[in-house]
Amino acid sequence: MVVGELAHERDLIIIGGGPGGYHAAIRAAQLGQSVTLIEREEFGGVCLNKGCIPTKVFTKGANKLASIRKAGQFGIESDSIHFNLHTLQTHKEKTIHQLRKGIAALCKANKVELLSGSAFFLAEDRIGVENGDQYAVYRFKHAIIATGSSPFIPAGIEIDHKRIVDSWSMTKIETIPETLFVYGHDYIALEMAMAFSIFGSHVTLIIEKNDFPFDQAINREIKRVFKKNGIKIIRNAAISSAVANESSVSINLEKEIHTCTHLFVSTGQKPNIDNLGINRIGIEMTASGFIQVNKQCLTSIPSIFAIGDVTEGPALAVRAIRQGKAAAEAIAGISSEVDFSFLPTVAHTLPPIASVGLTEQEACEQGYQVNVGQFPLSSSGIAAISGERDGFIKVIIDKESQLFLGMHMMGYGAVELITSGVFSLEMAARDEDWLFPTYPHPSINEGMLEAVESIKKQAIHIPPAIRNEIYKV
Repeated sequence: MVVGELAHERDLIIIGGGPGGYHAAIRAAQLGQSVTLIEREEFGGVCLNKGCIPTKVFTKGANKLASIRKAGQFGIESDSIHFNLHTLQTHKEKTIHQLRKGIAALCKANKVELLSGSAFFLAEDRIGVENGDQYAVYRFKHAIIATGSSPFIPAGIEIDHKRIVDSWSMTKIETIPETLFVYGHDYIALEMAMAFSIFGSHVTLIIEKNDFPFDQAINREIKRVFKKNGIKIIRNAAISSAVANESSVSINLEKEIHTCTHLFVSTGQKPNIDNLGINRIGIEMTASGFIQVNKQCLTSIPSIFAIGDVTEGPALAVRAIRQGKAAAEAIAGISSEVDFSFLPTVAHTLPPIASVGLTEQEACEQGYQVNVGQFPLSSSGIAAISGERDGFIKVIIDKESQLFLGMHMMGYGAVELITSGVFSLEMAARDEDWLFPTYPHPSINEGMLEAVESIKKQAIHIPPAIRNEIYKV
């Protein structure tokens, strides 16, 4: 086909079928748009096929294995426990396939057209789509770029996807590493370090900075829990080179050489924009190489929007999903925008980590005089029942206005509970808004109440000696 000979007309074309892309497609279809969703690989994107879902299958597997090992306290007896990585891989693939079919069914039910192929811009209102030897041109009224990101690998590290793996291939390895080095401090690095430690690997975590990117209380608890699980941490270190042979990996840490059987590299993401033709049409970029967008996710070209990992910010599916819906609504003429001031961060470690709002250090740096409340889960009845007593719940409250500023948790139920912190920040809650309601008993929810109560020295289940230790009285 000759470019310009024939162009298929569409209201909205979305390039990229990951969480941001398909949420945008379905929301736009709900609003009456004629939508075409284009994906060059598998629908569901990186999150479903290579990222969020596969890694969470592994963290859930580790959680189940750890629970079974402690099941004897509940009278559940077993002569032996065997972990089979191949079976977990099979479950992972089955889960991915089921969820992928679900996305396709949702798109079909909403009359979203699905196309396979690589898309690139020919002009501000046209794209070309290649799929093998087939080629077609589409003219659109609006387009959304949702092509996601790929692992960023530092210079000197040679990924072979067997012994040196990235976030896309970590969950595809065929054997449990005897010695695993994990390079990075993001949530995936922490999740995989903990999971493979439980699976039986001897794990060492390498981080380039002195500490993790959470509240200081969480950072201390991570180090305590990792030490308890035999995970070593090397801080203030960067890998200058890493090379694999048939049986091992040689890692050069500037002045030290380490050898392990496997290396997992999780050092960030880079946007998938190289082959989109955006330079041809003059889309403005940020200084760090991402597509520049406003709060409606609109680019410098009035008909083209961009969402997810191609825009600046944390590479999180939740961000892409919210942006996708906002873009679809803006295209339909609805006043909609995104604000990620209170974007939660979670890690499905064991125990899990969840955080939202300002850390204690950030609040002080911004000039707040703060009250800090912290409740150790070792004092929780439901945590004792569950055998999950590691961790705590911490709240940050402005001393002057009593406004809630942040919540930071590491422990049983943290990922599910963090939404309460998000709601509190969005609704400008004060400490009284936490103190007034009733909380189900027994539950981890009570820990949130006691964390706030501890500020006023009203927490029932924090003995004075423990309170003095927490607050260094």
